[in-house]
Amino acid sequence: MPDTPNYAWPEMDKRRVMGKPTKRVDGPMKSTGRAKYASDFKQEGLLYGTLLTSPHAHARVTSIDTSEAEKLPGVTKVRTMAPPGTELMWEGQEVASVAATTEEIAKSALRLIKVQYEVLPHLVREDDLSKAGARAKPAGEQVKGDPDKAFQEADAVVEGHYGIPVITHCCLEPHGNVVEWKGDHVNLYPSTQNVSGIGGDMSNAIKVPVTNVHTQMQYVGGGFGSKFSSDSWGIEAARLSKDSGGRPVKFFLERSTELMIAGNRPSAFANIKIAGKKDGTITAWQSESWATGGFGGGGSPPIPYVFDIPNQRKNHTAVSTNCGGARAWRAPNHQQACYLTDSAIEDLAAKLNLDPLVVFEKNLGLTARADIYRAQLHKAAEMIDWQKLWHPRGQSDPGPVKRGLGLAISTWGGGGHNSQCRTNINPDGTVEVELCTQDLGTGTRTIIMMVAAETLGLPLGAITLRIGDSILPPSGASGGSTTVGGVSSSTRKAAVNALAKLLDKVAPSLGTSADQLEAVDGRIQMKGDPSKSLTWKAACQKLGVNRVSEMGENNQRNPGGLNSSGVGGVQMADVSVDTETGIVRINRAVAVQDIGLVINPTTAESQIFGGCIMGICAALYEERIMDQQTGRMLNPDMEFNKLAGIGDIGEILVHLDITPDNDKRGPVGLGEPAAIALITAIGNATANAIGVRVPHIPVTPNRVLDALERRNA
Repeated sequence: MPDTPNYAWPEMDKRRVMGKPTKRVDGPMKSTGRAKYASDFKQEGLLYGTLLTSPHAHARVTSIDTSEAEKLPGVTKVRTMAPPGTELMWEGQEVASVAATTEEIAKSALRLIKVQYEVLPHLVREDDLSKAGARAKPAGEQVKGDPDKAFQEADAVVEGHYGIPVITHCCLEPHGNVVEWKGDHVNLYPSTQNVSGIGGDMSNAIKVPVTNVHTQMQYVGGGFGSKFSSDSWGIEAARLSKDSGGRPVKFFLERSTELMIAGNRPSAFANIKIAGKKDGTITAWQSESWATGGFGGGGSPPIPYVFDIPNQRKNHTAVSTNCGGARAWRAPNHQQACYLTDSAIEDLAAKLNLDPLVVFEKNLGLTARADIYRAQLHKAAEMIDWQKLWHPRGQSDPGPVKRGLGLAISTWGGGGHNSQCRTNINPDGTVEVELCTQDLGTGTRTIIMMVAAETLGLPLGAITLRIGDSILPPSGASGGSTTVGGVSSSTRKAAVNALAKLLDKVAPSLGTSADQLEAVDGRIQMKGDPSKSLTWKAACQKLGVNRVSEMGENNQRNPGGLNSSGVGGVQMADVSVDTETGIVRINRAVAVQDIGLVINPTTAESQIFGGCIMGICAALYEERIMDQQTGRMLNPDMEFNKLAGIGDIGEILVHLDITPDNDKRGPVGLGEPAAIALITAIGNATANAIGVRVPHIPVTPNRVLDALERRNA
């Protein structure tokens, strides 16, 4: 085998599998219901775990009595998680756990646990910073350039208030797992974004060697950044199983608990002042921002977003609230930063009586990807018919229904994570690709098989893929849009290495050297001379009784040109707003995105569709609603925690920015970039339609009507 294999991706015009629209290989499994999730498991002797949680936002446990629950027939174990003296910092915090033979018995046992609380003062709303008191923790002021002078010399200055709330992850499959002890070993079946790593996390908590924890997961019903660790309920499932004689315990959160404590995207609010010249050049930025991610406060979004405005003054305050803790959401802090920044820029454009498309393009020199953004703005404008449909703010058609356009831009990293892969070529011609990654529903299985098939010159169906099992070579957690870059690179290297070993065995039979052979269309042949060849199966028979098994690895610090990081993206929205009812409807959404080398256009487009749908949900419907008087979340359910339905989405148009220059960068992750800008584009489109900013999202009917009333006052 050569000392320095050529791992480079095949040239665009020579690819036979990669780059071709390909249906997901797991589609039939999911569409027929044969795909089994951890929450579907029903092993023999299965027990059911459940949580007793705090009904108060802030309280101290003064006593807890589990004796009646322990006596209930069918209960195998009751565990106290918050003994007397424990200070509970949010509603939904864990107090006790129960394992029982049925879900009904487990829930009945919870009602028999007697807990006395000392209720303490709480803060659960952060939208009004003046009411946060000592719970507000300001950071130091940041100053760049000379903002005072820039504001004085500006042709226009706009001041505005903007807010984007906490929303909950709302995974269709709630957080949880099935755990069973087998002697001194533990079998773990989680709903996770980290099959390789979650076993180590659990082993630390339950004090067993990580090698004794066997993790398996083939399918996951959503995560969006919230499912990485074992969490308290995972650890409790393991402890309940051990205390119940090793019987498997199925422990998944109730929907209400899921929405309170298992995933909250932090909020962001800001009072912003922005200045510019008559031609739209942005010259100064000033912001007083604040946010919460629960009791730990909330970090500052990276504002001003994408645009490096030359003169800035920024102050940020973290607000500690008695609410469930924050978890990563697709593109952590980027939705917030995009909304605060691009809303303010659009308001400045309106003050200057300029088309925001002109203002955004005018300031692209302040970004890291001016040429990419310029091309994407023009393409998106063409797709949404911006020149025909855009109008100055508020100058829409007569009648109660007003139409408007809005835009926003985004960025993300997306470099590949650490990943190891093993490719096996067997004497009978079968091929196995093995790595412990997870497919979050984004098409990772399909991507891996396409890379292997391309490299080995085989059809997709000739590849057998094994993932989702901790006995396989480790691969990183699926977060930060790092999965495709990591697994595609490790798969490419493993397949190249395995093929090189096969070619070494085959070369003598064809009277040549291995470097003169190639794998094409199910054959091993002389380069450029298909007449001198062997079928794949005949070539593999040259291995005798020994298979080829080769590893490949992606090192995130040195990807060797196989993947890279950093993208831009533009999203636009076309909305209609009924000024009598306040209802906002999506006509069209446009997304133009660069993602480096596109392995599968079908799943790439699907990712963008999903990101846009999440943006529409967040822009129009989703919001965690807290009651300051009681300290409780008012909508921890699927009735009042609104999500968009199919009729609310409108038309979504996607353009993949596939160019030779982008392709040369190798794959760049897509999960985060697709989910950032549309929230802001919808907010800006609404302002364009009705002539006034709705400062807080979601843009609900009451907020639209309130904004119109203020405009007319």
